[in-house]
Amino acid sequence: MATPASSVAQANLGGSQGNFRFALISLTSLFFMWGFITSLNDILIPHLKNIFDLSYTQAMLIQFCFFGAYFVMSLPSGALVHRLGYKMGVVIGLLTAAAGALLFIPAASFELYPLFLGALFVMASGITLLQVSANPYVTILGSAKTASSRLNLTQAFNSLGTTVAPAFGALLILAASEPVLEAASSTASEIETVKVPYLIIAGALILLAIIFAVLKLPRLSDNTQTDTSEDVSQGQFTSAWQYSHLVLGAVAIFMYVGGEVAIGSFLINFLGEPDIAGLAETDAAHYVAYYWGGAMVGRFIGSALMTKLNPAKLLAFNAVGSVLLILIATFGTGQVAMVSILLVGLCNSIMFPTIFSLAVRGLGAHTSQGSGILCLAIVGGAIVPLIQGVAADAVGLQLAFIVPAVCYLYIVFYGLKGSDIKALN
Repeated sequence: MATPASSVAQANLGGSQGNFRFALISLTSLFFMWGFITSLNDILIPHLKNIFDLSYTQAMLIQFCFFGAYFVMSLPSGALVHRLGYKMGVVIGLLTAAAGALLFIPAASFELYPLFLGALFVMASGITLLQVSANPYVTILGSAKTASSRLNLTQAFNSLGTTVAPAFGALLILAASEPVLEAASSTASEIETVKVPYLIIAGALILLAIIFAVLKLPRLSDNTQTDTSEDVSQGQFTSAWQYSHLVLGAVAIFMYVGGEVAIGSFLINFLGEPDIAGLAETDAAHYVAYYWGGAMVGRFIGSALMTKLNPAKLLAFNAVGSVLLILIATFGTGQVAMVSILLVGLCNSIMFPTIFSLAVRGLGAHTSQGSGILCLAIVGGAIVPLIQGVAADAVGLQLAFIVPAVCYLYIVFYGLKGSDIKALN
């Protein structure tokens, strides 16, 4: 099945750059949607924490179940994409995510926190399939030399979704629940506010699935490369696990997603601390948009910089900036701490697409497997926030931010050394 796909792709490479451009434009909608859904968890966490009277550790089960789906579903998703192709992977992923969003309706009706967690798992399973399909598709949809630049550009629209979502959630979830709280109404009334937002999301996902099902996109296989100068496989390796830059890149993805999600998950509570800003949840939710908005701005800038600067060195530079800013937020107070933690979003900007593109370089026929492994590592978004939740319950919310700082230290190493292309012995 790979051979005919590859021959079609090679024909496209020869004279259909317009098709590639159209495909990239189409894919940006997917990056926007999964960014939007992921960021909405930052609103869901404090909302359900209050409704069900949860500890920080219990509230972080939201991220544990959401990002845990990446660990369970990434490798099966990689196999599915390898069998059915990138386009069908996108369509199935969208429909699965829509099913998860619809499960929020019975979860709210029955007032069951475990059912919310199950709905998040199903929705994230669909997003996992989208990630496994779309990220490598973008990297091979043109020259390998500009893969980091293309992925940063499309990920910028992912950040647009994460920037818009907090305002959407603040309006339709947090603000809508305030009159209910003031009237001392029941938990059932408070929890009803999640139904409309996730019903809208389900409708949008189903519409996208229909659109992608009828779109004519270039057929590309793992072997499609416009620049194979960095392919170190030479036909001698049978698995993507044999490349050190991929394995170390998977750890970097784990650390990055874990650190980024942990910060976003605790941001509303952090800004509500009396020594930081003392903001109400609805007000703090709007500041979450600055955190994710910084990543969006940085990715547009990074997309241009990647064509001129060494991606690995730029990655290390941004990681150092993240560590310093988190330390200031951890041991500072007031506006200094508040602004510092929000600026971490700007440093985050290029990290995921840069790590991803560095890690899949030279994999050749093992690209889809490598993509599945990298998406498997997104489980960091499940583990690291949970660890920070335990730390917050034990030593306090502010000091617990040391956890993501450690994550970014590893990314410094990957940018400086770990991303060098070589095969494991």
